[in-house]
Amino acid sequence: MPPKFDPNEIKVVYMRCTGGEVGATSSLAPKIGPLGLSPKKVGDDIAKATGDWKGLRITVKLTIQNRQAAIEVVPSASALIIKALKEPPRDRKKQKNIKHSGSVAFDEIVSIARVMRHRSLARDLSGTVREILGTAQSVGCTIDGRLPHDVIDDIHAGKVEVPSE
Repeated sequence: MPPKFDPNEIKVVYMRCTGGEVGATSSLAPKIGPLGLSPKKVGDDIAKATGDWKGLRITVKLTIQNRQAAIEVVPSASALIIKALKEPPRDRKKQKNIKHSGSVAFDEIVSIARVMRHRSLARDLSGTVREILGTAQSVGCTIDGRLPHDVIDDIHAGKVEVPSE
């Protein structure tokens, strides 16, 4: 027989899912079924918790204790940048390989960097800002109408001032 289930034990499960949509319960079941949770109910809870991120692929952290799942959204840098572009939610089944050609203000990039600071490997905030600008480059958007790499070069040269914290 398997060991007795401890009700006070905390299990953490990370999953990638599309925001605002109920994912396939077949992908949820092997992860949370053995923990005594209903995949359908947890799928509905995830869809409710990720309503603001409609149409974006984001990571969700499930903290399970005493057969209750607490859902927390762990946004990635690219998801935060695409959200800052304020694009209308898209239907991922109809629109493929979308180009994100909008422009984001530099102040928004700094605020995204502050959100991502704890997950960054940079020593200071300017390094985190440069990481976010690199992500903006790969997403395909511009920063105040300029290419992200030009802004990175200006930060290196000292033309653009990044707040210390």
